[in-house]
Amino acid sequence: MNTPILHTHQLTIGYRPSRRQQVLVCPAINAMLYPGELVCLIGPNGAGKSTLMRTLAGMQAPLEGTVRLGEDEVRDLPPRELARRLSLVLTERIDAAGMRAIELVALGRQPYTSWIGDLSAHDEQVVQHALRQVGAEELADRMLDELSDGERQKVMIARALAQEPVVMLLDEPTAFLDLPRRAEIMTMLRRLARDTGRAILLSTHDLELALRSADRIWLLPKGGPLQTGAPEDLVLSGAFEQAFRSEGVQFDSYTGSFHMRTTAAGVIDLHGSGLPAIWTTRALERAGFCVAPGGQGSPLRVELHGEHAETRWHLHKAGEVQLFESVNGLLVALKKM
Repeated sequence: MNTPILHTHQLTIGYRPSRRQQVLVCPAINAMLYPGELVCLIGPNGAGKSTLMRTLAGMQAPLEGTVRLGEDEVRDLPPRELARRLSLVLTERIDAAGMRAIELVALGRQPYTSWIGDLSAHDEQVVQHALRQVGAEELADRMLDELSDGERQKVMIARALAQEPVVMLLDEPTAFLDLPRRAEIMTMLRRLARDTGRAILLSTHDLELALRSADRIWLLPKGGPLQTGAPEDLVLSGAFEQAFRSEGVQFDSYTGSFHMRTTAAGVIDLHGSGLPAIWTTRALERAGFCVAPGGQGSPLRVELHGEHAETRWHLHKAGEVQLFESVNGLLVALKKM
């Protein structure tokens, strides 16, 4: 594998409220970022994801250990040099009233300009290229306070690209976005990692999207240790399920999705196949039933007839049959039982 761009050695993260006291969040982190890969940092709330991101970016000192960018320790790099090699996109909204999108992106050139801040022809080319890379050329002259959340996030990523870093860190870049925009941003970041050779690390609560999009996962349970690997390896090892095991939430290793634990409503036999069977199973499980495909002799049996919009649900119980034209009708009847 390629030489890592960023790596940590026995990194311990946490806080020092006073000289004599320290709050340990996670000890002995040994992790690496490689060129051209998209890595997602995931973990339960309170596990320390933001603390780790701030420590990697040099915004917070480690309790122990090191973070190296190439051969240099991050904490030893002058701010201007660090900004040329590492960019950071935070969750917090910036107060940029009266600023155009292109002016915000141009701020990414500050590590390269004089104290006056004048842009050279090369700087302007880099800014325009960054806007093109995120598909935001048409936003260049728009005011930031007029942009949607998704448009604003594209501009923030363009600003980070304008720094021409080798590593990009993004803290919850999809936090305020709807599902289509979240998928769009993740797809774009994956493409940017491939096309530019940068290492991109992002923290996210969008676990299912991370499983589908990331080359590797950094999995941070509460109290550690940090575990890294391909999404599939972490699922198959049980690490993913263990990290998110909490009251009321359960990870399904077979579907790669999370669902709420519900009070058991009983076992129900399901006879059918295809898309209607898949979605009927999801609905029945949400209602608390254990679904037995093909039948296990349960007193309750659902049979599917027809396909897609023409599907009909036949509910068998104690020799009686009820016919329903929708999943909702079936669920209402089962609830009454």
